[in-house]
Amino acid sequence: MMIRTLAATAGVFALLFTGTATASAGPIVGAPELTHNPLYKQGSLPSVSCKATKGTTKASTTKYLNKVVGCLNSAWRKTIKDFVPAGVSIEAKVEDGLCLTGLQVSGSFAAHCHRSIQIQLGSDWIKAKSDQAILVEVTRAYAVFIQGQTGIGAAWWALPAGGENHDDGDEQMHRYYLQADCLGGISMRSLGRSAKNWKPLLTAETPKEYARFNWYGKPANRLHWFEQGYASKKPGACNTWKAPASKVA
Repeated sequence: MMIRTLAATAGVFALLFTGTATASAGPIVGAPELTHNPLYKQGSLPSVSCKATKGTTKASTTKYLNKVVGCLNSAWRKTIKDFVPAGVSIEAKVEDGLCLTGLQVSGSFAAHCHRSIQIQLGSDWIKAKSDQAILVEVTRAYAVFIQGQTGIGAAWWALPAGGENHDDGDEQMHRYYLQADCLGGISMRSLGRSAKNWKPLLTAETPKEYARFNWYGKPANRLHWFEQGYASKKPGACNTWKAPASKVA
């Protein structure tokens, strides 16, 4: 199906439709790329010195975003075999929609697309005086890049299609996106960023056009996985595929 093919290219839009994940709820069985990925055996992600300063001009914000992705490449490069650094594509308006999906977003966004971090840079991000919520959004997009580099993204997409129980498909979709939150937490810790309350930052820069998609499940579980990654700094803490259903609801 053409729509499904386009969705597969987007990373964050790979499962826009219900019933496209495994037909059985609960921890994944029979997909070692998901449950026993070599990524989980890696140690703590090293701390990196990232002197990225965000100004309030287009030029300074563009420079900042390129710097951040470069820092993330430095942090993760020794953790993944045959690592290929993520590129960066920054445009004022992505005319063909998020990674060729056709979905138009009015404000700024960051997403994984074809081994790159695709960024639509608008005035909202340029004028923002604090980069904290923006950085959460960028590190989450980078987490989907990590899932792609390690074979997790392809293995998730290859799960048998669920035909009757849409709730089961939703649950496995949650596992994928909650894992991205967890890996994003690791990246934030590696970059030396902290916050008294991460909860509002997890959705602060999420485009309003995403609201109709139930990718993550309960906000409490989303916060749990992000904080688990942040506290541990280890990818092994992000194995959502073996977690009980209650933790990914």
